[in-house]
Order: sequence, then C-alpha cells, then structure tokens
Amino acid sequence: METPNAFVGHAEKPTSKELSAALGSTSGIWNRLVEAMADKYGVNVQEWTSYSPKYGWSLRLKLKKRNILYMSPRNGCFQVAFILGDKALKAVKQIKLPKPVTSAIESATRYPEGTGVRLLVKRTSDLSAIQKLAAIKLAN
Repeated sequence: METPNAFVGHAEKPTSKELSAALGSTSGIWNRLVEAMADKYGVNVQEWTSYSPKYGWSLRLKLKKRNILYMSPRNGCFQVAFILGDKALKAVKQIKLPKPVTSAIESATRYPEGTGVRLLVKRTSDLSAIQKLAAIKLAN
C-alpha cells in the first residue's frame, strides 16, 4: 500500500515547520537532497505544486524551466519521482544501482513524456541512487 501525501486536504503549501513535522526523522535527508541538487547540479529552482487538496503537495526541483525531480512529503518519509526519457533510461541501465531501485525502474509506468520512476526515501543511503539518476536525467 502506498503511503499517502502528508498534506492531503491542505489548501496552502506547507510551511517549513509543517514540512519538518511531517517528515520527522527524514527532514534532514530532505534538506540534504535539496541542497545537494542545488550545489552539485545547479538545480536551484523550487516550486511547490498541488493539483488539488485531494492529492496534497509536492516540491518540484527545476533547472531553469526543466523539471528534474519531484519530492512528495509523506509521514515519516518522502517520495522522489523522475520522468526519464529513452536516452536517460538507456544510460541508467549502464550503471549499478541498488536492487530496489532497479526493480522500481523496471516496473515503472511508461508515459508519452517518459518513464515515471518513484522511489520512497527513508534513510540517507537512499540519496546516492537518487543523485545518480538526477545526474543522468540532467545529461540526457
């Protein structure tokens, strides 16, 4: 069963305090990923979005106008999502990734704009694979 977005039913984007409370022990991991994306890859545009209070809120990390990854807060964890094009998927298959990440990529849904990969983040060790995927997305 998928963990629901922590901000379902919220009409306004979450405050820093609300986000930190929802993420719990993963709040530092969230912040570390946002900082790493900006510092290491120049992905420094942050945009909170919600299609409807029914779905909650997510943070888009962008390079200029290009969406690189989406971060959705859950209670006690968060989900990161990528839309990978064909070239990026081909490049991903050339690198070593943890089995759960490889499985998520293999079972990901294909959309017209690319393959939607969703990964649940619960510990710092999850960040390495996410940064590898982000680097590939940026390069392709």
